[in-house]
Amino acid sequence: MNTTFPQDALAAVTHADPYPYYDALAAAQGLRFDAGLGLWIAASATDVMAVMRHPDCRVRPLAEPVPAAIAGGAAGQVFGALVRMNDGERHAQPKLALQRALAGVDTQAAELLARRIGCRLWRDDGLASWMFEAPVSAMASLLGFADSQLPAVAAWMGEFVACLSPYSDATQIGRAHAAALSLLAGFEELMRGAAPSAAPGSLLSQVIAEAEAVGWSESHGLLANLVGLLSQTYEATAGLIGNSVLALARQPEEERSGAEDAAVLVRAVSRFDPPIQNTRRFVARDCEIGGAPLLAGQTVLLVLAAANRDPRGEGREFGFGHGVHACPGQALACAFATGAMEALMANAHPDVLRTLNWTYRHSPNARIPVFS
Repeated sequence: MNTTFPQDALAAVTHADPYPYYDALAAAQGLRFDAGLGLWIAASATDVMAVMRHPDCRVRPLAEPVPAAIAGGAAGQVFGALVRMNDGERHAQPKLALQRALAGVDTQAAELLARRIGCRLWRDDGLASWMFEAPVSAMASLLGFADSQLPAVAAWMGEFVACLSPYSDATQIGRAHAAALSLLAGFEELMRGAAPSAAPGSLLSQVIAEAEAVGWSESHGLLANLVGLLSQTYEATAGLIGNSVLALARQPEEERSGAEDAAVLVRAVSRFDPPIQNTRRFVARDCEIGGAPLLAGQTVLLVLAAANRDPRGEGREFGFGHGVHACPGQALACAFATGAMEALMANAHPDVLRTLNWTYRHSPNARIPVFS
């Protein structure tokens, strides 16, 4: 294990063992400015919560609500309507509808669904793609897509998420725009036959019903946030599964058992080796947080993986957000990851875990293993 500290909080995301560094960051109270990165750093639980709660710290820069690289295309139109990428009124109604719909999901049933799909998709030589395909297929199935449609949905989502990476090139962005159009069309087709009375069992019908109940009638925003549910499942839940695989591989074989242990493992990983390690807030007006003078236009890097380990956080899992931007899908993500891990534990040849080789995907925010 690499015992040297990473160069900075962005390099830590893909470092072999960033956690001693994160512990040191979390122990130091107060925001500090990293001149090399040009960012304020918030790493303790207290500081991360203070920034997340502050009304002048927004999820997107005021001057760039959609990243310039994707603005004007279909992927950018989806991005601009996502609940998690908006504040204020544009956030409140959609968030309430999604929160209520997701709260109505039976997580035990979702876990069984993910296990069934994970078992069906499993190949001993396919771990790298399986950890993405299994959870996004489970979410797509829960939303109402037929089994025959799941491979296409997973493929589109694999291309769409390129729009969320700052490292994607023009070709990848072009594919992301095309995938966004396909995903929007797929949901439009589903919605034509998914009135709550017609499909009472699907998550889609619950979202539609809750949107009507809260007065959220903007059809493009609804479609975009359905795509958003898939994209969050594709990346963050896949990372949770991948990091859980690594945690499982470090356990003695005789200690690996069944569903209860899979659930415990996933919850521990979601806190101590989370897939989402950083996020940002953008300062809209001059303000002061914990004595630090923040200026309009500056950016705060929230080191979520450090805050998770801070005992002052009382066990909070900041990778799922906090306050008004807390992720309403936390329980569902853990259920999908648990079901997938149960499928792996039931189907994987022992050599799969004994002979793992991996690096981490190049990312400033997400810790996602790439298995070879």
